[in-house]
Amino acid sequence: MSENLLINITPQETRVALIFQGAVQELHIERTLSRGLVGNIYLGKVVRVLPGMQSAFIDIGLERAAFLHVADIWDARPQEGNANAPLIPIEKLLFDGQSVTVQVIKDPIGTKGARLSTQISIAGRMLVYLPQDSHIGISQKIENEAEREALRSKVQGLQQPDEKGGFIVRTMAEDASDEDLKADIDYLRRTWSTITQLAKTQPPTTLLYQDLNLAQRVLRDFVNEETDSIQVDSRENYLMLQEFANRYMPSVLTKLQHYTGERPLFDLYGVEEEIERALGRRVDLKSGGYLIVDQTEAMTTIDVNTGSFVAGRNFDDTIFKTNLEAAHAIARQLRLRNLGGIIILDIIDMENDEHKAAVLSELNKALSRDRTKLSVSGFSALGLVEVTRKRTRESLAHVLCETCPACNGKGQVKTARTICYEILRELLREAKQFNPREFRIMASQVVVDMFLEEESQHLAMLGDFIGKPISLQVENMFHQEQYDIILM
Repeated sequence: MSENLLINITPQETRVALIFQGAVQELHIERTLSRGLVGNIYLGKVVRVLPGMQSAFIDIGLERAAFLHVADIWDARPQEGNANAPLIPIEKLLFDGQSVTVQVIKDPIGTKGARLSTQISIAGRMLVYLPQDSHIGISQKIENEAEREALRSKVQGLQQPDEKGGFIVRTMAEDASDEDLKADIDYLRRTWSTITQLAKTQPPTTLLYQDLNLAQRVLRDFVNEETDSIQVDSRENYLMLQEFANRYMPSVLTKLQHYTGERPLFDLYGVEEEIERALGRRVDLKSGGYLIVDQTEAMTTIDVNTGSFVAGRNFDDTIFKTNLEAAHAIARQLRLRNLGGIIILDIIDMENDEHKAAVLSELNKALSRDRTKLSVSGFSALGLVEVTRKRTRESLAHVLCETCPACNGKGQVKTARTICYEILRELLREAKQFNPREFRIMASQVVVDMFLEEESQHLAMLGDFIGKPISLQVENMFHQEQYDIILM
């Protein structure tokens, strides 16, 4: 079974879709304006050293000078075996006008410039390279001690005796082969070699290394033996990716294609429609069943329903077949929407233990293609299945959407009748405190219509009770829950 990667690039954003078995399985979006500076490596120029603050301002070519504290200077740290020794003072390490290789560890915020460090780290697919360090660290999320030692030994064995630098082993390396790890090591060392050569030849304030953009990360992280093609709809970026692949991963070159068709690339494969569906609550299954996906701050719930699906010899068979189909749909929705954290699956109740085991097995099988770390529990006493999936980036809904100003994120608004009754209560409170000539209600069209029709009697009764005229005014800019009472 082959995968196809589609890369749609415009000046404002890059979008990537992974197609497997004719359906969109993953969507990745990176916007030009939201690409931060963190991870970028610059050849900076020391503008000013401040001994009193043990810090320095570094010009890296941005609008404001960046900030470097002595604690973030690698050479200021005490030597091994003398951990309690104080940091070397910054004035003994830096001087005005000096060139220094630095990496951004915090983006500029407000009036503050970027924060820098001289300890360089370069992230790969499975490893993080530390060219100035010598030890091999293991991600804290890999908890099994035996597995940690095995990974440490494996990475040490792949290094040449004369090679300098250390590594941090990422969680993605847990099941990696020696060939995958070696390829990552070679890529990271080549990248660092390029950076050091540029630092020797380029003037200060030069950007030496920018963390890979989404299109480049696709080549580095997504391409595997099952990848059939990588289609790019921008010639300029196609040539850039060709150059990148030729330098760091030549095996990808044969799969890289420049899409020149008249129809937009995402339209050709139905990706735009899939994005719209991925933002909705309901996911229809081919059989007639459906899923309801509700995403909250704390967790995501996915409810499975039979809908109009009737198949099999009895209702148990219908439920079983719906749950089997839902297992594949759920796995796809987790990847497509990039849902992370705690996910509760409300699978339709099944009495047969064999059916439960088969559905759980099918779910695990479908989830095995997910490149993000996750775990699946068995059925709880209430028939729920809990999935935990690592949060690697914002979900699709958080990237593309914002909280609704009308409902403020509740997902529902009060009815026009409810708002009418709120207004009547507010009018009564106002009438007890003030003595205006007239009360004027400003509200949305639907609320005013309700007052003129079904609630006209109640409005007239209140007007008689308070002894004041009440007028109505439509405010087209108001949403259904919004209203105002003007004292005339």
